[in-house]
Amino acid sequence: MTAAGVAAMAATPTRMFPQTEATDFPKPDTPDAAIKLLLDGNERYLKKGSECMVNLAALRQATVDEQKPFAVILTCADSRVPAEIVFDQSIGQLFVVRVAGNIAAPDTIASAEYAAEELGVKTIVVLGHSACGAVKATKAGGAVPGQISELFQYIYPATVGVADLQAAVEKNARYQAAVMRGSSPDLVKLIQDGKLSVEAAVYNLGTGKVTMLPPLKL
Repeated sequence: MTAAGVAAMAATPTRMFPQTEATDFPKPDTPDAAIKLLLDGNERYLKKGSECMVNLAALRQATVDEQKPFAVILTCADSRVPAEIVFDQSIGQLFVVRVAGNIAAPDTIASAEYAAEELGVKTIVVLGHSACGAVKATKAGGAVPGQISELFQYIYPATVGVADLQAAVEKNARYQAAVMRGSSPDLVKLIQDGKLSVEAAVYNLGTGKVTMLPPLKL
């Protein structure tokens, strides 16, 4: 490759992803506005990815002393579901909690509680994904290596009577969101006051689209 070709390749990212020094982002005032911000980001991701990359060095420095995320994303540990990329967000915007099967267990609930009470997030989104291995393994019910089976107890109620894996994935996200909603008096109070919502959604690994799901009553 010629020197000119190398130079052209090096210049391409600058043209495609112009940096900005801005470190302030729009902060939604309501749960509905927070959900819209997430879905708008997902639309950008679906269409052509982020066209404007913030200066990450500047953003790191701006968030050293404090963080002001607007949403909690409780999602699976699966490497194919990077929440910040999926929603086209950056450092300090999302409070991401990851665990196989995106379960609402004591530790994940505690993390979400902290973000809601101390950081003022406006929404908690439980994000399942297509072909979730944790849901599939729970449905299968066989022996698995290590300690992953410890998580099955949290997923199992969502798989009872559900034959289709995708349907089970969606029900699991809705179930975990329902558990999260009623898990803490502090979260219940924030929801009742209209300061917080707890939602369920599912991410399609093939298309990249996030679809919001209706609530499930326990």
